[in-house]
Amino acid sequence: MGNLLFIEDGRGRDEGADAPAPGEHRPSDAEALDAYSRVITRVARDLAPSVANLRVVRRARGGRTALGGGSGVVISPDGHVLTSAHVVEGARRGEASWVDGRQARFEVLGADPLSDLAVLRTDAGDLRPATLGDAGALQVGQLVVAIGNPNGFAGSVTAGVVSALGRSLPVGSRGGPTRLVENVVQTDAALNPGNSGGALVDGRSCVVGVNTAVAGVGLGLAVPINDATKRIVGALMRDGRVRRAYLGVAAGGRPLPPRVAGRVGRRHAVEVIEVVEGSPAAVAGLRAEDLLLALDGVDLTGADDVQRLMTDERIGRAVEVVVVRDGELRTVTVTPTELST
Repeated sequence: MGNLLFIEDGRGRDEGADAPAPGEHRPSDAEALDAYSRVITRVARDLAPSVANLRVVRRARGGRTALGGGSGVVISPDGHVLTSAHVVEGARRGEASWVDGRQARFEVLGADPLSDLAVLRTDAGDLRPATLGDAGALQVGQLVVAIGNPNGFAGSVTAGVVSALGRSLPVGSRGGPTRLVENVVQTDAALNPGNSGGALVDGRSCVVGVNTAVAGVGLGLAVPINDATKRIVGALMRDGRVRRAYLGVAAGGRPLPPRVAGRVGRRHAVEVIEVVEGSPAAVAGLRAEDLLLALDGVDLTGADDVQRLMTDERIGRAVEVVVVRDGELRTVTVTPTELST
C-alpha cells in the first residue's frame, strides 16, 4: 500500500520522473527561457552559419610558412567574407570553415589597415550572408552578442552590453601610416584571441561591428558597421583597396578666441599642430597654429572631421580651406594627394 501511495504521489520516482503529473502543466523549453536567453539563442542560431573560422597562411623567414587564425563574417552568398585586416596581415591565402563542417580555400581580395577591415574571396558557394546593420543606432547598455572562434573554438558565442560608444582606435600596418578609427564600439562581451574579424551582433541579428581588439578584461572593441565602413567594404570588393586623400597635418580640436568666435558664429575649430614637410598642406602654405574653420565648404569642429573628408574624390582636386591666422580670416587653396599605404 505504501508503494502504491508513493507511485501515485509521484515524488522520488526513478522512472518517468520528468513526466508531468495528471493535470500538471510543464513549461516547454521555449517557455522556460527568459527573454534575454531567447534573444541570445535566436541570434546565435541566425548568425552561427555566417561566421567562419579562418586559418591563415603567412610566409615566415627562411621560406617557411606560419599559421595564424581568426574569424570572418560572410557578406555575400557567392563567397565574400569580411574580417579584420590585422588577421590577414602578411598573408594572401588560407582556409575557412563553418559550423556545418564545410571548408573552403580563400584568398585576400583586399585589406585596408587604416580601417582594420579586409575582404576575402572563397571558392565556396551558396553561403548564408549576414545582414549588416548600423552601429549608429546603438545605445549604451544595449544587448550585443559576439560570435567567433576564440582560441580556435569554432562558433563560440558570448553576450554582453554596449559599454561605451564614440571610442577611437589607432590602427595601421606595421611600419606604415596610422589612423584613428572613430566611433568604435566598446563591449563587455568576452573576447579572446581568435575573435578578431568575427561578428558583433545586435538583438535583431544584424552585424553592427567587426570585433578587433581586446583592451583588457571585460573590455572589447569592435570596428563599427556604418555608412563609412560599408563604403570601405564596397571599395575592397570592387578595387581591392581603399584610396584616401592626404593633407599632411597633425591637428586637434580647440575653442576659438572669443573675438573670432563672435565674428564667425562658432565656438570651435581645428588647430594645426604640425605640418608635414613637403606635404600638400606645406606646399599650400598652411602653418602650425592655424585654426581651420572649413574645408571644401564643410565646417570643421574636430580633428576627426578633417580625417573624414580625406576621401578619394578630393585626390588631386584643389579645395579651399578657411583658416584663422593671427586673428584674421584667410582662404588657402590645397590640393590633396593620394595617401600611400
